[in-house]
Amino acid sequence: MSSDIVPAPSAGSAPSASWFADLAESIAREAAALAARRRAEGVEVADRKSSIVDVVTAADREVEALIRARIAEARPDDAFFGEESGTGAGTTGITWVVDPIDGTVNYLYGSPDYGVSIGVVRGPADPSAWEPVAGVVIAPATGVVFRAAAGEGATRDGAPLRVGSPASLAETLVATGFGYTADRRREQVAVLAGLIGEVRDIRRGGAASLDCCAVGAGTVDAYYERGINPWDMAAGSIVAQEAGAEIRIWEAGGTRSFLFASPAVVDELAGLLGRLEGAVLGG
Repeated sequence: MSSDIVPAPSAGSAPSASWFADLAESIAREAAALAARRRAEGVEVADRKSSIVDVVTAADREVEALIRARIAEARPDDAFFGEESGTGAGTTGITWVVDPIDGTVNYLYGSPDYGVSIGVVRGPADPSAWEPVAGVVIAPATGVVFRAAAGEGATRDGAPLRVGSPASLAETLVATGFGYTADRRREQVAVLAGLIGEVRDIRRGGAASLDCCAVGAGTVDAYYERGINPWDMAAGSIVAQEAGAEIRIWEAGGTRSFLFASPAVVDELAGLLGRLEGAVLGG
């Protein structure tokens, strides 16, 4: 499936959210096939970013170049914001927020827990300011496709998704992740030490896009992380929201924290996390 089989909108009509989802899915499928092919051929570190463990592979760059080219072919006037190649200005008000391989360390090690993430938003590439339009996350190793269009719900391989509804915080399964710098990870573990005794258990998958989708699918009740980037969560957050999750964003230690959770526990969990972060980070 490639982007050239998604028909253009009728002349004079604005594309619908589902049209953007169709286009994102077609591009993501092609990108996922490339990522899986490169993984099978063998992967090596091409560069490091924020720390020695924050790696990028040649495949990350190649997959993003493919995605960016396909978007430019179909929507040349839209803005672009990608993890590897940065920003591109647009004039339509639409921004494509892309992580070509989310979970690069998993990808490097041969773990199946990585995803191709393509989000479409109206406005800037800022989670606190954008308006969700469509999101697609594909797990190339398994072929699972998560998809959402604003106002139309979310699906996994075509089946509708709905968030879980834990009866209490003590029965809430929480996914989380850790940053790449040693200091950030130590702070996150300190917060987690206060959290783990208050919830059912903790899961750590290593790919924010898939963690967001897991909230939407109800395989976890919440996903929380401090310091993730817009490309990490753009598509997955749209999937989670369209499946009924709520999002909370707040400032902690000079960095934003994000919580995607079932409405049944989102406020209580956000309050607890805020207090724990305050104790660890000050303020």
